[in-house]
Amino acid sequence: MAMFNPPHPGESLREDVLEPLGLSITEAAKRLGVTRVALSRVVNEHGGISPDLAVRLERAGVSTARHWMARQTAYELWQAEQRDQPDVVRLDKSA
Repeated sequence: MAMFNPPHPGESLREDVLEPLGLSITEAAKRLGVTRVALSRVVNEHGGISPDLAVRLERAGVSTARHWMARQTAYELWQAEQRDQPDVVRLDKSA
């Protein structure tokens, strides 16, 4: 179980990709073939990186799709681990 809060992948996309390249959300969205609203949601941490966006980022030369999906999964899993979960009974025979 991760003991730290992984950053939202949109933060990395904003700070490590768009800002250093001087790209606006509008221009990056156009180049990636997504809507400005969709990319804005990710960059502003209101939406996640979808498999389709991950593939487009890879094709645009920004790391690999697996990298983006791993970051998204790590973020979502950590968030789930922080929420209250119902009591769970094991599924195997040791229950």
